[in-house]
Amino acid sequence: MLVAGVDSSTQSCKVVVRDAASGELVREGRAAHPDGTEVHPHAWWDALTEAIAQAGGLDDVAAASVAGQQHGMVCLDERGEVVRPALLWNDTRSAGAAAELTAELGGGQAWADAVGLVPVASFTITKLRWLASAEPANAERTAAVCLPHDWLTWKLAGAGGLAALRTDRSDASGTGYWSAATGEYRLDLLRHAFGREPVVPEVLGPTGTAGNLASGAPLGPGAGDNAAAALGAGALPGDVLVSIGTSGTAFSVAETPAADPSGTVAGFADTTGRFLPLVATLNAARVLDAVAALLRVDHTELSRLALSAPAGADGLVLVPYLEGERTPNRPLSTGAVHGLTLATSTPAHLARAAVEGMLCALADGLDALVGQGAVVNRVILVGGGARSEAVRRIAPEVFGAPVVVPPPGEYVADGAARQAAWVALGGASPPTWSGGDVQSFDGKAVPRIREQYAAAREHTIDRTA
Repeated sequence: MLVAGVDSSTQSCKVVVRDAASGELVREGRAAHPDGTEVHPHAWWDALTEAIAQAGGLDDVAAASVAGQQHGMVCLDERGEVVRPALLWNDTRSAGAAAELTAELGGGQAWADAVGLVPVASFTITKLRWLASAEPANAERTAAVCLPHDWLTWKLAGAGGLAALRTDRSDASGTGYWSAATGEYRLDLLRHAFGREPVVPEVLGPTGTAGNLASGAPLGPGAGDNAAAALGAGALPGDVLVSIGTSGTAFSVAETPAADPSGTVAGFADTTGRFLPLVATLNAARVLDAVAALLRVDHTELSRLALSAPAGADGLVLVPYLEGERTPNRPLSTGAVHGLTLATSTPAHLARAAVEGMLCALADGLDALVGQGAVVNRVILVGGGARSEAVRRIAPEVFGAPVVVPPPGEYVADGAARQAAWVALGGASPPTWSGGDVQSFDGKAVPRIREQYAAAREHTIDRTA
C-alpha cells in the first residue's frame, strides 16, 4: 500500500510516495515556487501539479496529505476565485496591524489567554486587518479565508464550494483566531480584526478526511509545516526539534498548551492531538546563503571556513536580522556585524560569525521554550541548514545540549505521508517508520558565544518606516 505526502513550502513543492507500513521511499518529485513574500496561489497549484507528475502521479496511492507553509492569507470570493495574491508568513507589512490588535484586546496576556499567541506580522489575523485597512475593496470581495495547505487540499479534492474547505489543528492554531487550548474558533476576534466574518475551514482531528482524490483515495487533514516536520522526524517528549530552513524554528511536543504573554512562544497544536509550543525566526538558512554569496564561496567552503576559526570568532558577531525579525519582534530591524577589527577581517571569522549568529537566534528560542516548561534532553536538527558540517558541530557549543541529525530528508513531506498512512491504516497512533542512521554531535557549551551575541543583539538598528 502506497501513500503520498506533500510539502508546499515557501521555496518549492515536494511530493513523496512511500510504503504505508514501512515508510520506504518509492518515488518523489519537486517543483520550484516563485520568490517573494506575496505569491498567487495558482503558482502553488502549478508547482504541485508538476511535482506530482515527476513523482509518477497519485492514481495508485491509498491516501494523501498536504503540509504547507503556515499563516499565509488566501482570500476567496463567493465563487471560490482567489481575490488577490496571498500574503506569506514572511511578509511584514502587517506589523502595524499586529501592534494595533494587541493593544485593542488589552495586551499580550489577553491574546495568550484567548488563542495561545500574541499577534505579530506573520499571523493570518494581522494580514486580514491590513487587508481591511489597505485594500477595502478586496476585503469586501473576500467570502472565505484559508491557509496555503487548506487551499491545495481543497483543490485536490475538486474544490467543491467554500463549505468544503478543511484544515487541521496545527495550521488553524497559527491563524490568531483559533485556540489550541479549547479547540474552537474565536470568530469574535476574526470579526474584530477584519470587520466581518468570512467562511473559515472546518478543523479536522488527526485522522479526519478532508475530501478525496480523483481516484477516490482519502485526503488527510494536512498540517502546518512545522507540525508535519515533527511527525516526520518522530519527535518525542523531551526532544526539541530545530528546523533550519527559510525560517528557523524551535519546537517541542507537549501534553499541555502554551500561553506566553510575551508572544515569544506561540501556543500551536500538533498533528496528534497534543500541542507544539514553537518559537520562530525569520532568518535561518538564508543567512548562510547570504554570507556564502558575499564571500563568493559554496556552502561546503563556507562550512570549512567557519570550522577553521575559533569558537566565538575572536569577538566577531553577526546579528542575522537580514529580513527583519519575528523573534524578537523587530520587523523593521536590520542585520549587523559587531567586533570587526583587523584581526577578525577574514573570511573564516565572518563564516564562523554567520553560523554562530544564526544558531544563537535559535538558542534564544530554546530558552523561551524552557521558560514555558519544555525539557531539552536533546536537540533534533533538521532542514536544509542542518546539512552544513559547521552547523552540526557548532550547534552543541551554542545550544549546550546533545544534538542529533537524522539523515537528510524531506521531513515535512514525510510527516504528511506518515499522516496519510495513519488515515489509510487506521489505529490509535501513526505507523512507526524507521528513521535511518542518526548522527550524534556532542560538545561542551561555550558560554561566551551567546554572551557576546546577546550584547550585540541589543544594538540592532531599525529601517526607516
